Amino acid sequence: MSLRTALMAAIVLGVGGLGLVGWIGLQLPAKPAVLAQAAPAPQVKVQMLAAAHPLRAGSLLKFDDIQAHEVLASAMPEGARPDTPQARADLAGSMVRRSLQPQEALLPADLLRPGDHGFLAAVLRPGMRATTVGVDAVSGTAGLIWPGDHVDVILTEVNDDRTLPASHRASAEAVLNDVRVIAIDQQLMQGAVGSSAEQATTHTVTLEVTPVQAERVTLAERLGHLSLSVRAADAAPDAPGGTALTTWGGDVSPALNQGHADGRVMRIYQGTTDAKELRFQ
Repeated sequence: MSLRTALMAAIVLGVGGLGLVGWIGLQLPAKPAVLAQAAPAPQVKVQMLAAAHPLRAGSLLKFDDIQAHEVLASAMPEGARPDTPQARADLAGSMVRRSLQPQEALLPADLLRPGDHGFLAAVLRPGMRATTVGVDAVSGTAGLIWPGDHVDVILTEVNDDRTLPASHRASAEAVLNDVRVIAIDQQLMQGAVGSSAEQATTHTVTLEVTPVQAERVTLAERLGHLSLSVRAADAAPDAPGGTALTTWGGDVSPALNQGHADGRVMRIYQGTTDAKELRFQ
């Protein structure tokens, strides 16, 4: 066989081999096009605490002022808090330093929390004072009062003087009207020492009052038992100079007025002996 013939045979075989390889390649399934492009990583979203509605500077946060707002984890502002029951409780009662818009994150720089240095001085309006009242779970409206609420302070007295008619031995009257609550219990006294039982049954409510009102509530604590009554959010303010009305025991229980004539009592003293009482109907 000549060299030329051998060369031609090699070229024919080579071309045939390439054709065979191409035919086999056509028979194989095509690779999915998605493999040519990597799938994008999913975007992680989180729930952060934000303003539920417009909040003005100087207001105290209530639970209704706080809502969850969904944002991308990568876009969550520094200092923003994820939505948890504990985080909401921690923010309740905080003072808003600047006006906030709905869905705006509640950031530490925009809030002053109870217990922070200067909290009371920042919350109080010019000329006002802060006074603290001790209440139990019942007189404190069973824990339903929150910073920012407006309340009346009611004094209840029981007099053991037997010379008084039964209908006038117990009384109740409002010693303070329409005063603002600025702190509740441990929300003011951060780190207060006490047993869990004491914390569950005893509370301190800090009120914003005038200097005269501070004197009245301090004296009222010595006279009897204090209770708090929450006012409606849209209640009209009381007229200045109004006279406090007294509710007597006989007004609540008509039975105290039955069989107990008021009459008069005369005490007779003989020397150093005890006095004798004579009642006149």
